Amino acid sequence: MTVDDRDPPTTGGAIAVANLHAQIDGLTARLPTPRSMQAARTTPAVAEQALLVDLLLLRGHVLGRIVDYERAAGLAEVLVRDTPDDRAAWLARARTRAIFHRFTEARGDLDAAGQRGADRGEVDAERAAILQAVGCSTEALVLRRDAARRRPDLATLGALAVLEAERGEVTEAENLFTEARRRYRSVSPFPVAELEFRRGLMWLGAHNLPAARAWFGTAARRVPAYAPALGHLAEVDAVLGAPDAAVDRLHALTESSDDPVYANTLAGVLSDAGRPREAERWRVRAANRYQELVSRHPDAFAHHVTIDPRRPAR
Repeated sequence: MTVDDRDPPTTGGAIAVANLHAQIDGLTARLPTPRSMQAARTTPAVAEQALLVDLLLLRGHVLGRIVDYERAAGLAEVLVRDTPDDRAAWLARARTRAIFHRFTEARGDLDAAGQRGADRGEVDAERAAILQAVGCSTEALVLRRDAARRRPDLATLGALAVLEAERGEVTEAENLFTEARRRYRSVSPFPVAELEFRRGLMWLGAHNLPAARAWFGTAARRVPAYAPALGHLAEVDAVLGAPDAAVDRLHALTESSDDPVYANTLAGVLSDAGRPREAERWRVRAANRYQELVSRHPDAFAHHVTIDPRRPAR
């Protein structure tokens, strides 16, 4: 398995991350104050706040920042409270609730968004993601195929590729990944990097470690701070006999990310490398952080309360 030669040109990953920080800071500075709440209920203001929620979710994913997910969720709650007739508010809250596995509530928010005139394709995409997450792949497949047929682009074809990969249809998924990448017309590196990362996950699930490593590496080169890709690169490196490289990557991630998955993965790598004392220190750190998170987000983190330090947490 080799990386596709038709590599879409995108903005440099470091520049894109810096721009993402700047966008978030700029929108944050324009958040309404109590005196300006009436103006905040206008459609442009709601759109800006919904965009801020989406950008925080993006940064949370790229950099492994649960604090960004939590901040996005708080903003979305306020947005629905203050502008209950705006579909963008309900869509924003649906996304944040899905992040924390509050799927029933997220579905309710999608229904509310649809009743307020939200775009059917946008609602169906969020609904399909929830269906995948709860194991309803057949129902999700109907929505994903319909979206890809109506508007075949990186988002729809990539989402269908991920679902086909989860269903074990690797050949079909591989073709879809290639076509999705070929159709990309923007310059942001984030959608392409996520597509490459998901492709790596497919090959990891298929136990093809060289292919998985190639795609994780491609995603990390495109966005050098991309935490999920770096974490899985470390996992694969450890299995392929490069534990020192894995430890170095994971140490860096434990400093830049507040997601305990990296501390737990580091504990597993150190344990396998015959360094049990260090492994135990990181296992305890991960366990303590998971306990903290489960108290706030039980649906998303309850299954991490008991951690096996020999294996990545997620």
